[in-house]
Amino acid sequence: MTFSATRRLPASLPLAAAVALCFAAAPAVAQTSVAQTLAPIVITGARFDSAPAFAPIGATVISADQIRRAGINDVNSAIRKIGGVYGRQSLDGGPDFSLDLRGFGAASSQNMVVVLDGVRLSENELLNAVLTTVAIDTVERIEITRGGSSVLYGEGATGGVINIVTKRPTSKRGSGSVYTEVGQQGQREARGSVARAWDGFALDATLGTQQTDNYRDNNDYKQTNFSGGAQWFTAAGRMGVRLDSLRQDSRFAGSLKMSEFDTNPRQTKTPDDFGSLDSDRVTAFISQRVGTFDLAAELSHRQKTVKASYGSGANIFAAQYDSKQTQFSPRLRQLGNVGGMLNELVAGIDLTRWERDTKSSYAGFPSSAAEATQRSKAIYLRDEIRFDAAHDGRLAAGVRRELFDKGFADPIGFGTTRYDNTQGLNAWDLQGSYTVLPLLTAYAKAGQSYRVANADENALTPKLNTPLRPQTSHDLELGASYGNAERKFTAAVFRHKLRNELFYDPTIGYGANTNLDPTKRQGVELSASVVVAADWTVSGHYQHVQATFTEGANAGREMILVPKNVLSARLAWTPADGQSADFGAQWVDSQRYGDDFTNSCSSRMPSFTTFDARYARKFGQWELAVAALNLGDKQYFSQAYACRGGIYTSAGRQMKVSARYDF
Repeated sequence: MTFSATRRLPASLPLAAAVALCFAAAPAVAQTSVAQTLAPIVITGARFDSAPAFAPIGATVISADQIRRAGINDVNSAIRKIGGVYGRQSLDGGPDFSLDLRGFGAASSQNMVVVLDGVRLSENELLNAVLTTVAIDTVERIEITRGGSSVLYGEGATGGVINIVTKRPTSKRGSGSVYTEVGQQGQREARGSVARAWDGFALDATLGTQQTDNYRDNNDYKQTNFSGGAQWFTAAGRMGVRLDSLRQDSRFAGSLKMSEFDTNPRQTKTPDDFGSLDSDRVTAFISQRVGTFDLAAELSHRQKTVKASYGSGANIFAAQYDSKQTQFSPRLRQLGNVGGMLNELVAGIDLTRWERDTKSSYAGFPSSAAEATQRSKAIYLRDEIRFDAAHDGRLAAGVRRELFDKGFADPIGFGTTRYDNTQGLNAWDLQGSYTVLPLLTAYAKAGQSYRVANADENALTPKLNTPLRPQTSHDLELGASYGNAERKFTAAVFRHKLRNELFYDPTIGYGANTNLDPTKRQGVELSASVVVAADWTVSGHYQHVQATFTEGANAGREMILVPKNVLSARLAWTPADGQSADFGAQWVDSQRYGDDFTNSCSSRMPSFTTFDARYARKFGQWELAVAALNLGDKQYFSQAYACRGGIYTSAGRQMKVSARYDF
């Protein structure tokens, strides 16, 4: 027996919570030491350090200073609150929301790639990256590149890429920090970081633990993570190794019908469901400058064990996943002049090997043992040139070719039992930007991106033992930005025309993963940040998305779980006396329920507005803060997989206090 996608949750409410853990967690990688010990590096859209002149075109960049001023304690919150990315409450009760770039709904995590210091966190499973394991003090910047990015980052980058960049050590310094937080719903968190750098050598370690009872019954959550590393560095490069470990234990509250939500949104119908996740990753990395060439590579190996149990009495389903993945990504870059113009040429190879063994049992049925494998190899080439320096002209073009070899065997499975399949995909992009007027820069991007079905999606398809066809998208974006550090406004229009979109359809039999009829995402994105006074900054982000079928029986109908409009706004107060305050609001439009492809459900998921706030005060090396999430105690949900059902309740109001000590 095999698990299917998280989008299959409505088919079995008890299974919903168990699958949520199995496919909603990923280990963090390559964390470094605390901020005070580290100096910044810049990783551009070309996957290399330095060269700020080649920062990603049209990207949203969140700096360490912005994160610190806002008092944000985890990467996921920074992406949502400062970056304006829409997020849905996680299904397993964890603090990592499911992030959605460009309105891909229930498939958002599979249409977005997360990268941490050059290592891709997205894997051949249905999962979300656990970004809370990335120590926020180590982050130098977060680059959010919306839109097709498959040339550099491969499959699944149609919605975009979130690139998390940490800091590198400087010589002869040492420091650390200790942080603790308590709050309602049994919230308890503690973390500590230490780092020490000498001439050309550095060590660092980060240890964190958090625990919460969560808003709902049977939704306790515990997590412990460790990251430690050593690296050798010179002015021309660095090399090192890291170990990252993650341990999670969760109780699964499951989903509710609308009548149950209205009666008591905190209740559970699955009081005996639980699961765990153990993950360890070792990463070795090297980068070196040789003349006009930069060379870099990462070799990463991850092993993970996921266990889940649901049901009660004699009707218990239990499963264990043991998976491992190895990635190797060598690449080179040449910076030089071509006809007096600065040119950046990047070429690289991405090699990945993924394997998973699954053991499952259910009362009255034979035990099942399934094996799944995927191997991929890719080569890419990208060139960017800067012209007309007075107007900061840039033009870039790139291509990628990637081959996938997939295998699966489950002799007594109830769905797919065996396949052996190869697929080859191409990606290309063309980008340009030009400062047409002082402070006004226009840009354009066009390309083709792709995604392939992962092992979980291919485990249950409409035609058994037949893997799904690859998804392709033709991407187009036009945008402009105006302003400077004090006032900046950005606007973009975009379109993604998809064929064979990979999606879970609960209306096929008991539910199956399938290739949809052609679909389209198009819309408008607006963002602004304005310093309105010496101590006050206002920022906001607006996204309007039309997600529709363009052909087939549902032509013209809306896609599911995609809010047409999302509006976020923040007000930050940062005087120079050690005080700071941050207030945020978000409005999310109504959405189609998770099985309403025909748009025939008599109601929609309600729109909602939430507020959060934080006040902090420094006393020497101490910082004390009080914060509130969902300040208005709004009862709402952002995940629902059936018409007025399959509802996963979002958390109510939570008050928290915290203390931080830097040394």
